[in-house]
Amino acid sequence: MLNILRMEQLVKTLAAIFSITLVRYLILAGIPFLFFYIVLSNSTTKYKIQQRTAGKKDFLREILFSSSSSLVFAVISLVILFTPLKSYTLLYSDYNAYPLWWLPLSLVLSLVIHDTYFYWMHRLMHHKKIFRFTHKVHHQSTNPSPWTSYSFHILEAVAEGGILLVLAFTLPMHAEMLILFTIVSLMINVYGHLGYEIMPKGLRHSFLFEVINTSVYHNLHHSKFKGNYSLYFRWWDKLMKTENPDYVKEYDRIQEQRFGSRAAVA
Repeated sequence: MLNILRMEQLVKTLAAIFSITLVRYLILAGIPFLFFYIVLSNSTTKYKIQQRTAGKKDFLREILFSSSSSLVFAVISLVILFTPLKSYTLLYSDYNAYPLWWLPLSLVLSLVIHDTYFYWMHRLMHHKKIFRFTHKVHHQSTNPSPWTSYSFHILEAVAEGGILLVLAFTLPMHAEMLILFTIVSLMINVYGHLGYEIMPKGLRHSFLFEVINTSVYHNLHHSKFKGNYSLYFRWWDKLMKTENPDYVKEYDRIQEQRFGSRAAVA
């Protein structure tokens, strides 16, 4: 009887986590989609990276696959946070267990770890013997939109969600910081698939330009199908010589399109 009640509780918890994950995706992807693709579509054309546009069938396909990905992420979250496995992780719930400064630092470190995990997982997904069984679904979006951010084959969704297990077992994190990580990660992911470049003009000649990815950066990966494998930072692509050689030129083209002739390189 206890086992049945426990199972019923887990199912209810899974349903709640799935609902939260899916609604969060719909909101964080839906707001920029509404803003750039519908409400201000005519006045934001100069921000657009590819001039062609995806269609309704593309958006519906992306939302459908993103829904199944959300379910996979919910299952992984359930296992980590609400089963006996949690006691074997480095997750903690007492704010006094570590200094308060560790909270933001652990979040930053989680992004660094994720970027490394994602780069090598992503390159593996592009192996010719694996690509058509998994990553091909994501690359059906050659002109990505915010809805593309979770559009994965179910097997890739398992691999993508695996970062939660990696973080739980390698990095001491407050459970709420792990949840915040999933939100920040999704927001950056949505920006990477936005289809529009919104970075300020000043970024081009700052130190950050050499470090972080932009929407142009990941858009090139979707249009060319290779190179620019990283998620947040440029360093792995630079180190492994997989950065698209046309990236800076393409970024400057978009910024010139936005700010005027030579504005991006002045």
